[in-house]
Amino acid sequence: MAGALHTTFNYAGSQTLASQIEQGAQADVFASADTAHMKILQDAGLLAGTPRVFAHNRLEIAVERGNPKAIHGLADLARPGLVIVLADPSVPAGKYAQQALAKAGVSVKPASLELQVTSVLTKVALGEADAGVVYVSDVVTSGKVDGIAIPDAQNVIADYPIAKLSSAQNAKGANDFITFLLSSKGQAILFGAGFEAA
Repeated sequence: MAGALHTTFNYAGSQTLASQIEQGAQADVFASADTAHMKILQDAGLLAGTPRVFAHNRLEIAVERGNPKAIHGLADLARPGLVIVLADPSVPAGKYAQQALAKAGVSVKPASLELQVTSVLTKVALGEADAGVVYVSDVVTSGKVDGIAIPDAQNVIADYPIAKLSSAQNAKGANDFITFLLSSKGQAILFGAGFEAA
């Protein structure tokens, strides 16, 4: 890439961002934590081109540093006396958490359902919750919580698609950004942040 690529990011749950774009919010690129929200924009004719998966992610249990409640798997989240926070099912991470808990045969009564997975992480980091189900990348980049791996048989792999929007005001910048994310350098950055390569 010649020169620096200036980007402005707007972070929120995929459902919130997709809704904002549907309502006319200006953006050049949309990246989603699931294919369902990307498909909504595609079906509405708001994408320029076909979405491409740029990364994958897995779920992990976020716990307080040192894991003082001795949480070792999804089954432990059903223990009485624990404060568990999940993302709302309208959020990809919440939908995936429900799928993982169902695979594990675990029923959890969350203290709250958050509209962003980062809110789940924050509540665990601040000690407002004993545990929450988040993405591996959240635990890796947070540095404020510990992560408990969820076995593959119970886990869900999230596909992260990206696409240029048909309303993009900077079509070249959008294309350059997507190309960079899919490049070996972009993939290495994502890998370092806890994502799996596309």
